[in-house]
Amino acid sequence: MKIIIDRIEENIAVCELESGETVNIPLCIFENAKEGDVFNIVRDDSAREERMNKARSLFDKLKK
Repeated sequence: MKIIIDRIEENIAVCELESGETVNIPLCIFENAKEGDVFNIVRDDSAREERMNKARSLFDKLKK
């Protein structure tokens, strides 16, 4: 998904999504962002799986 920073208002990046919808996102999410910057956001399934496995492992240790 592409996100375009339309403008910056204080600590908020006013962004346009591919659908044309406008959303406000905390500026701290985008490092060194400027108006007009385009970001590609992708889901990282392998990182999610690693986090789930770690959480499962910690939970299993608590059950023992």
